[in-house]
Amino acid sequence: MILVLFILLLTAHCSLLTAFAQFSQTQGNSPLYSARPYAARAPSGLPKALNGVGIDQKLNEQLPLDLALTDENGKSVKLGDYFGKKPVVLSLVYYQCPMLCNQILNGMVTAFKVMAFKPGEEFEVVTVSFDPRETPALAAAKKNTYVNYLPEARRSGAAAGWHFLTADEASIKQLTEAVGFRYHWDEATNQFAHASAIYLTTPGGKLARYFYGIEYAPRDLRLGLIEAADNKIGTPVDQLLLYCFHYDPATGKYGARVMNLMRVGGVATLLGVVVMLFAMRRRGAARVDLQAGT
Repeated sequence: MILVLFILLLTAHCSLLTAFAQFSQTQGNSPLYSARPYAARAPSGLPKALNGVGIDQKLNEQLPLDLALTDENGKSVKLGDYFGKKPVVLSLVYYQCPMLCNQILNGMVTAFKVMAFKPGEEFEVVTVSFDPRETPALAAAKKNTYVNYLPEARRSGAAAGWHFLTADEASIKQLTEAVGFRYHWDEATNQFAHASAIYLTTPGGKLARYFYGIEYAPRDLRLGLIEAADNKIGTPVDQLLLYCFHYDPATGKYGARVMNLMRVGGVATLLGVVVMLFAMRRRGAARVDLQAGT
């Protein structure tokens, strides 16, 4: 009876996962976030200030690693200086943004606080201002703020591995176009109109994952980093998770691979049956021995 109940519960669980996956599938594309360039067939309904604003995914495209940038210490660097060995979390913000950019950075540091992977160890973080007027002093102040938001044990790694950069207009244009980041200056509000996301790249500088919004699930970020690193980081448990979940470009999130989950459930059920039968057999043998002894 226990075995039958277990199988029924597992079947119901898999059915719920299937229904959830079907329900959560996105329909169409979004004027702000799109797995391909947005082709409006009707008014988007966005405020006028957001016309032309959005993020177009350019998965597997190469970033221009020869771009000239300036780090938070005022030193001239190349974008490629931060690539080569580890996957990279890239964010595009501007340091004097009154709200949204801070929310992006808050979402990043919140995920970094609880992830098993640590910035500066398993991955690098590159934050670039898309406002050419901003200075290394602003970048340094922002870096100091966000590194100190991390637990003390993670600060030294983040200080070495989280880079806050500035650039001139030509370099910014190349980088934002490579990423698919569309934004503009809004005179009415005296600030940039832009969407929010972070980007995972391979060690070689190819765009691997887009995560939208201002909150980034540590699980999704971890799985994305493992895949961007070509499975060179992570544990066997992570490999099992990657078997059960896959990245959906339409949502910018990891969703369940329902058939794989059902396969794992089937294997777990079979193992459970084998263990139960083995335990029952041993119990029966122990009873026989006890009766023979008496």
